[in-house]
Amino acid sequence: MAVFQYSALDAQGVEIKDEIEALSQKEAISKIRNLGYFPTKVNTRGAAKKTGARAGIAVKKRRGAGGRVKVKAVTQFARQLSTLQDAGLPILRSLRILEEQQKSGTFKKVIGYVGDDIEGGSTLSEAMARHPRAYDRLLVSMVAAGETGGVLDLILSRVADFMEKAQKLKSRVKSAMIYPLVVLGAAFFILLGLMLFVVPSFKTAIAEMTGNEGLPTITNVVLGISRWIAQGPIAPGLDITIPVLGWPLGGWAILVPAPFVFSAILAAIRRFRQGRLALDMVNLRLPVMGQLTSKVAVTRWTRTLGTLISAGVPILDALKVTRETAGNEVFANMLGNVHNSIRQGDTFAGPLRQSKTVDLIVSNMVAVGEETGDLDKMLLKVADNYDEQVDVLVASLMSMLEPIMIVVLGAVVMVIVLAIFLPMIGIITSLSSGA
Repeated sequence: MAVFQYSALDAQGVEIKDEIEALSQKEAISKIRNLGYFPTKVNTRGAAKKTGARAGIAVKKRRGAGGRVKVKAVTQFARQLSTLQDAGLPILRSLRILEEQQKSGTFKKVIGYVGDDIEGGSTLSEAMARHPRAYDRLLVSMVAAGETGGVLDLILSRVADFMEKAQKLKSRVKSAMIYPLVVLGAAFFILLGLMLFVVPSFKTAIAEMTGNEGLPTITNVVLGISRWIAQGPIAPGLDITIPVLGWPLGGWAILVPAPFVFSAILAAIRRFRQGRLALDMVNLRLPVMGQLTSKVAVTRWTRTLGTLISAGVPILDALKVTRETAGNEVFANMLGNVHNSIRQGDTFAGPLRQSKTVDLIVSNMVAVGEETGDLDKMLLKVADNYDEQVDVLVASLMSMLEPIMIVVLGAVVMVIVLAIFLPMIGIITSLSSGA
C-alpha cells in the first residue's frame, strides 16, 4: 500500500494534516471522508520532492515554452483531448497526436513537454501546472479533479464548454466597446485636423475682411482654441519650437499622446491590488457601464465556480481558484469573505447576501442550491441567466450610443461651422446694407 499525505478540514473548519495508507488516491480520499474530514489536498508521500527533482532536470533542456498561448488554442486542445480520451486512447498517445498536428510554436513545445513529464511518471495535472502561461489554475484544478474521479474525458469537455462560453462573452463585450472607440478616435483626429489646418486658413481670410474687430464670441473661442492647438504655447510663457522642422510645439503635442499616456497610467495603477480595487469600484458606479461590468463579473464567477464544483473540486479550493480568476477585485474580495465564512462553518448564501455586491436573486438561488445539494446547477443557471442579460444590455447600449455620438459630433461640427461663417454673414449683411 502507498502512503498518502493529506490536508483536510474537520466539521469546525480546523485544518488537519496527517498520513493515510491506501491503494490509490481515490481510495485515500474516500477513507479521509469516512473519518468525517473534508480533504483539500492529497498527495503520495515524497511525490512533491520527486516531481521537483524531475522538473529541475528538465528545465535546462526546455526552451521556447515560456511564451503566452492563445485561449482559443487551449480550448481547442481541451476539446480534442476530451474526444481522444473518450475514444479510449492512452493519455500519452493522445498528447503525442495533438503535438504532431499542432503548428510550430510555443504551444507545440508545451504539449511535447507535458507528454515528456507524463512519460516520466507525472500526472496530467502536475505536468500542466508547470506551464502556468499556457494552462491556468482553473484548468489544472479541473483536470486534477477529473483524474481523481476517473472522468477526465467528461471534465475536459466541460472545460472546453466553459472556455468557449467565456470567450464568447468576452468577444461580445469587446465588440460593444470597439465600435464607439473607433468612431470617437476617428472623430478626434478629424477635428484635430480641422483645428490645425482648416480653421487657421479661414482665420486669415476673416482677419483680412474684418481686421479681427467685432467678431462673435463663438468665433473668438474657436479661433483661440485653434491657435493654441496649432501654435501653443503648451503652457503659459512656454514657447517651444521643434528644432529641425521649425514647427511650434502647440497643444497638439499634448492632445495626440494624451490617450496613450492615460492608458499607460491606468495600466500602471492596475499593477497594484489597491489600484485595481479602486478602478473596479469606480467602474461599478458608472451609469450603464457599471451595470454591464457587474453582470459580466457575476456571469464569470458563477460559471467558473459552478463548473469547478460540478467537476468535483472541493468547495474551498474552487473558491480560491474562482477568486483568482474573477477579473474584478470587488467580487474577488467578496469571494474571499465567502471562503473564510465557509471555512468557519457558515453557509455560502449568508456572506454573499451581506456583501451587497450581487442581486438578491443570485443569493437566493445559491441558498436554494445549498439546501437541495445542487449548488453547481444553480450557479450555472445564474450564469446562463446573466449571460442573456448581458446580450440584451450590450444590444441596448449599442443602439443608445450610436445616436448620442451622432448628436455630439454633429454639435461640435456645427459650432466650428458657425464660428467660421457667422463673421462672413455679418460682412455680407453690412455690404448689402451699404449698397
